[in-house]
Amino acid sequence: MSQANTTPTRHLAAALAALLLCGAAHAADAVHRQDGILVNAAGMTVYTFDKDVAASGKSVCNGPCADNWPAVPAPATVAAPYSVLTRDDGAKQLAYQGKPLYLYQADQKAGERNGDNFKNVWHVVKD
Repeated sequence: MSQANTTPTRHLAAALAALLLCGAAHAADAVHRQDGILVNAAGMTVYTFDKDVAASGKSVCNGPCADNWPAVPAPATVAAPYSVLTRDDGAKQLAYQGKPLYLYQADQKAGERNGDNFKNVWHVVKD
């Protein structure tokens, strides 16, 4: 094969690799680690709920619960350890290690952790 024939193939391969890398970065755009915990792109603390069952594909925080603990919306693509679940209202929610992720409405500024250990069932996500 001549050089002229392989150049478009190389460009196509490079473009596909770039698209794949961008897709893997979407979950990182939705949440990332900061100061030992997960936060969203705005720096707001991300929580899990003990009553949610990991890997069930379900959030049990609906209705008034979801008003106080809004779901972290899922990006278009995710990679492990993130996954996506469909909420009862049809919205897509981001999960970490199978546990749905939430924000807390009482956290008004980036870095606040007012929901940590709330009623001993809500926790910041940390490793």
